[in-house]
Amino acid sequence: MNAAEIVPLITDLAYLLAAVLFILGLKRLSSPDTARSGNILGALGMFIAVLATLIDREIVTFAGIAAGITLGALIGVVAARAVKMTAMPQMVAIFNGLGGGASALVAADEYLRLARGSMAAAADVRITIVLSVLIGAVTFSGSMIAFGKLQEVITGRAVTYPLQKTINALLFLGIAAAGALLVVSEPSVPVFTGLAAASLVLGVLLVIPIGGADMPVVISLLNSYSGLAAAATGFVLHNYVLIISGALVGASGIILTQIMCRAMNRSLGNVLFGAFGAAAAAGPGAAAAADRGVRDISAEDASILMAYARSVVIVPGYGLAVAQAQHLVRDLANALEARGVDVKYAIHPVAGRMPGHMNVLLAEANVPYDRLYEMERINPEFERTDVALVIGANDVVNPAARSQPDSPLYGMPILDVDRARHVIVMKRSMNPGFAGVDNELFYRENTRMLFGDAKKSLESLVRELKAVPA
Repeated sequence: MNAAEIVPLITDLAYLLAAVLFILGLKRLSSPDTARSGNILGALGMFIAVLATLIDREIVTFAGIAAGITLGALIGVVAARAVKMTAMPQMVAIFNGLGGGASALVAADEYLRLARGSMAAAADVRITIVLSVLIGAVTFSGSMIAFGKLQEVITGRAVTYPLQKTINALLFLGIAAAGALLVVSEPSVPVFTGLAAASLVLGVLLVIPIGGADMPVVISLLNSYSGLAAAATGFVLHNYVLIISGALVGASGIILTQIMCRAMNRSLGNVLFGAFGAAAAAGPGAAAAADRGVRDISAEDASILMAYARSVVIVPGYGLAVAQAQHLVRDLANALEARGVDVKYAIHPVAGRMPGHMNVLLAEANVPYDRLYEMERINPEFERTDVALVIGANDVVNPAARSQPDSPLYGMPILDVDRARHVIVMKRSMNPGFAGVDNELFYRENTRMLFGDAKKSLESLVRELKAVPA
């Protein structure tokens, strides 16, 4: 066997090893206990795949490879250290967009190379080029809109206008027609450019009518799109590891999207086209809230209530992330456990602004994984719970989802905190959540409201708890 045969063999073996690492890493990501090692396995697999590709294809010089690795590592380190946990969804949106954009650029470069050389590409290559550019461009522009909504650079409300669905449908039909023309006819740079531009516009129009409450689903779906774009580009380049990794990302992303939809009792079509959250959210005024019998509680009284409880369930929400109070939550739990109180954490699948947001946030504060309970496991516990402490959560604990058929939340699986003996809700005000509906939990007989910034309130709770006699 000569050198010309050995190099491709080594490359194929490296790709096989990388694919195995991807699958093992993805498997380990299914549990918080093994997620960190799964992430390392996936990163190692990608490093092997990239290294094998660059050496085998001789795409760029080793100096170029070193420069790219250095620049990419520098950007990654800065992003990992500088981006706050509350901004992690925005960063994920950017990463999804860059992945889709990279796939589209690679496919576009391959098409232009074929066009310049007047080369007749096979039909399957043309089809995958069109798909890669379409999906990649939609992913890029859609992700940038998702980033803008999450970062509040643009409105987080669902933006609608007359004939919106009709315009989107006509635009997609135009893209499909241009794609078919590119597949069956000679290369045409103007048609190809038009297809790419229209795909970018389509990505914007698809995400603009989706409100902030549905951003976790959008992020999961765009992640799936980025994987599909990568897989299509893999077919363009005849790169097996790109096909495998892209397919894994695409499949896992769409599975997670379906899980998120079930958690909200919504169909994917309703999320994408229902314009949920188009109306401005407006809660009752202070006087109206008082008329309905809202009861508040001081930090001192709340600490006494929890100090003498047998069990406390902490329910974190996006307000906890905004306040960056996860370490104080752990301090509170430590103080309660020192008094013999059983402390658990209830995690709703769509709490926060991206899948797993609360898990990652609490892991940052070194909260033990075995204390995190998913909705199905913790709901039966609430009837035996002395105190449920809700920190910044809203729609995911609203009893209207069970009892009010006319509510937009009706049918959505929620955390049954209202069934606990006592409920303490930590919140800045009576404003509603993303769904824009009033929360019936706030007016229940067993609920007390602790108003204020979550971080300051938790500091007071920890301080007062330590002063309570044993």
